[in-house]
Amino acid sequence: MGTVSARAVLRYETWTLEPDREPDAEPTTYAMQCAVDGETSPASEDFIEPQNWVLEHCGQHPSHHTYREIITRPWRAWRHVRGDR
Repeated sequence: MGTVSARAVLRYETWTLEPDREPDAEPTTYAMQCAVDGETSPASEDFIEPQNWVLEHCGQHPSHHTYREIITRPWRAWRHVRGDR
């Protein structure tokens, strides 16, 4: 029986990661989350809507002072083709 040896071919590629600004990209959306009770505003492309939600939530829960901003931004990764710079 002959000897079996493993052989690997490695190819290093260059990738770029960037925000997706293509015309068909998903929109960037904003939401706010109360850090006290975990309630979250609806997501919106306009930050004013989540901001208004925070102000309403504060009015209903005067002891809730801490919030998190949640931004969902589409990104894309693309591989450079040999010869690209």
